[in-house]
Amino acid sequence: MNEPVIVVGIGEMGGVFTRGLLRTGHPIYPVTRHTDIQAMTRTIPDPFLVLVAVGENDLQPTLEKIPANWRDHIGLLQNELLPRDWQAHDIKNPTVVSVWFEKKKAQDYKVLVPSPVYGPRAGVLEDALSALDIPSWELKSGQELEFELVRKNVYILTTNIAGLVIGGTVDELWYKNEALAREVANEVIDIQEWLTGHTHDREKLIEGMLEGIKGDLEHKCMGRSAPGRLARAISHADEAGLAVPKLREIHLAQKK
Repeated sequence: MNEPVIVVGIGEMGGVFTRGLLRTGHPIYPVTRHTDIQAMTRTIPDPFLVLVAVGENDLQPTLEKIPANWRDHIGLLQNELLPRDWQAHDIKNPTVVSVWFEKKKAQDYKVLVPSPVYGPRAGVLEDALSALDIPSWELKSGQELEFELVRKNVYILTTNIAGLVIGGTVDELWYKNEALAREVANEVIDIQEWLTGHTHDREKLIEGMLEGIKGDLEHKCMGRSAPGRLARAISHADEAGLAVPKLREIHLAQKK
């Protein structure tokens, strides 16, 4: 039997990774809202991996509660994830996967493109995903990881925010409303560059977004999270002093 893995949050995405980890022989210890984490740390003081699979809105309060002796074993998989999210909790070298498959209730997972993975337990997550026939690939550096996280954020935020205007699918967004998609994407990249403190290759990011779009042309642009994503983007823009006129125009229209 392989080393134990803690999974914090057994929702749709946590369930997928749990299945894969079980198939590769890792005993799983789930952490739910009702779990006594301190008692679990006494039972499992040195887990092989602590995979935090909560939603992005719950990430920061969850990381605040992670015991110190687990912090060197963290794995992360949230949308809208950036290095500043784990650095704020003195987590120095997590294993991170930029998830490019979706999992909805009562449906099996659907792959858009292969998911990049980086960190000390990257191979373990690659094996777990492979056991489910979900493609992934291992990144070589933290710089590559940051780019891939920004790329996913550009895809998620652009499709969601532009979807508030046009609705419909990503196919309709790109092939009928490319100008809008590019305008929103460039303002999203402005925010991502401020959040990371780094300049990124914009055309490469948009090409990466387009790869995701082509991975599932029937993917709906706008989900329930879209208004919240737009509100967070505006909040970041305000903090950074960024104009982002198109995002503000969309935000104002949503208030009417």
